[in-house]
Amino acid sequence: MSDQTLPQAPETSGKSLSVQTPTAGLTRRKLLGTAGATGLVVGTAGGAAGYAAAPEQATPLSSIGSGQEMFHVKHQPGITQGLQARGHLVAFDLAAGAGRREAAALLRRWSETARRLMAGEPAKDDDTDVARDAGPSSLTITFGFGHSFFARTGLGKQRPVSLDPLPDFSSDQLDTSRSNGDLWVQIGANDALVAFHALRAIQKDAGRAAKVRWQMNGFNRTPGATAHPTTARNLMGQIDGTRNPKPTEADFAKRIFVPESGSESESGSGSNDPAWMANGSYAVVRRIRMLLDDWEQLSAHAQEQVIGRRKSDGAPLTGGTETTEMDLEKTDANGDLVVPVNAHARITRPDQNGGAAMLRRPFSYHDGIDADGVPDAGLLFVCWQADPLRGFVTVQRKLDRGDALSKYIRHESSGLFAVPGGAAEGEYVGQRLLEG
Repeated sequence: MSDQTLPQAPETSGKSLSVQTPTAGLTRRKLLGTAGATGLVVGTAGGAAGYAAAPEQATPLSSIGSGQEMFHVKHQPGITQGLQARGHLVAFDLAAGAGRREAAALLRRWSETARRLMAGEPAKDDDTDVARDAGPSSLTITFGFGHSFFARTGLGKQRPVSLDPLPDFSSDQLDTSRSNGDLWVQIGANDALVAFHALRAIQKDAGRAAKVRWQMNGFNRTPGATAHPTTARNLMGQIDGTRNPKPTEADFAKRIFVPESGSESESGSGSNDPAWMANGSYAVVRRIRMLLDDWEQLSAHAQEQVIGRRKSDGAPLTGGTETTEMDLEKTDANGDLVVPVNAHARITRPDQNGGAAMLRRPFSYHDGIDADGVPDAGLLFVCWQADPLRGFVTVQRKLDRGDALSKYIRHESSGLFAVPGGAAEGEYVGQRLLEG
């Protein structure tokens, strides 16, 4: 759909930061037997994370369960990996009376559970067996802290300036009960039962320390479901994610991750983030309702004018293929711009926003039909950046001033979370904050 705000990471695999080994000729019997015997299956490249807009190789369906992502990594899992078929986003509030000590114990439990489940092992205590017989299925579990967490735990001096509340936008119709939260957990996997198993384990681990504030469930196309590799489509039918930043770009890390202490930030100055956020990122989470009944009344041509790209293959209206550079100055026989001035893809381009960029990695959602008889469906938008003010806020302000797509979407909930770097061996996520 969009080049910058609604698009996402590719849905099939290319290169990966995770450990993957080819498993040619792997049968289901062999796969499940190996997973059961060792609790660990190192999967095919199909289980790996992809970054290219049109990855080189699709994932064979028979290998989906074997994909494994590592828990103890530099950046938390669930950020640079390719799109996953099933996801759960859930926010927690600390229970009354719970503080820093209870939060530390909770993050320790959560980290151990994440490590075990991502390796294809059962939960440590009272496993539900929901994922029995399945491989890891590229499961990732990611943890973050909301603005309110720091006051609740007496860590106000450690709260990053970048975690200041997002400004109001004209398209916002936010439900505060489904926004923000002390703690945030993102779960993704290429199998629905594996993802649900992780969700239940995380909820059970919360015990009396925290209670669920809100939960949202999403999905993407299963890797390998298409005849050839392709960038994902959203529920509007648009190819979505063409211009997502790629790790092969020289400035990728500067835009997406908080630098280590003493490193240079994107602006060229030292990072203003606290040391505990080194190698971390900031996640903006928005539940974006798509007004599908209105959208689907438009002709395909009208939809393409709203977006600025062809619906069939994602190519810019100025011609070429999906990855062809858009010619913003090209006009038609009448002298009108081929890509309208208010087209979503034009407005969201980094070169139209001072270079602002973010890594979008969302899930679609469908929560049935609402009281008015219209689909409650859209995008669970998740984007990652080193600085939300220079990433999401910059682009969303531009969209607020005249995006043609705004007539067909509605932002219904919002959250901003500080996601620290990955936990080293023997550590838990957030340990440098909670025990620093």
